[in-house]
Amino acid sequence: QVQFTESGGGLVQDGGSLRLSCAASGDRNINYATAWFRQAPGKEREFVAAIRWSGANKYYAPSVRGRFTISKDHAKNTVNLQMNSLKPEDTALYYCAADKTGRGSGPWEDWGQGTQVTVSS
Repeated sequence: QVQFTESGGGLVQDGGSLRLSCAASGDRNINYATAWFRQAPGKEREFVAAIRWSGANKYYAPSVRGRFTISKDHAKNTVNLQMNSLKPEDTALYYCAADKTGRGSGPWEDWGQGTQVTVSS
């Protein structure tokens, strides 16, 4: 099992930036892919971005492509999400999950607790 701890959320103005981090611990024997998801109040959970274990393959939701960048720090075993040009509609709880097939397309499991991002207009 993988345990994720998300951090870096906060309150930012429209057009601002935030950098989220997802620190992983636990099973180091599986080359899993890691994804960021988000969920706003009253809305369904939404895929944001994913990265394969090697870091060579990255995937983005159309709503964030060109504004968000996912990256991996192997030394720290963290996956980061740089979020630029934030919009009020990006407001949500952001959290991580693992795809143990390694493909980066799910199924997703071992969900973290999340970090709150709030973008004010």
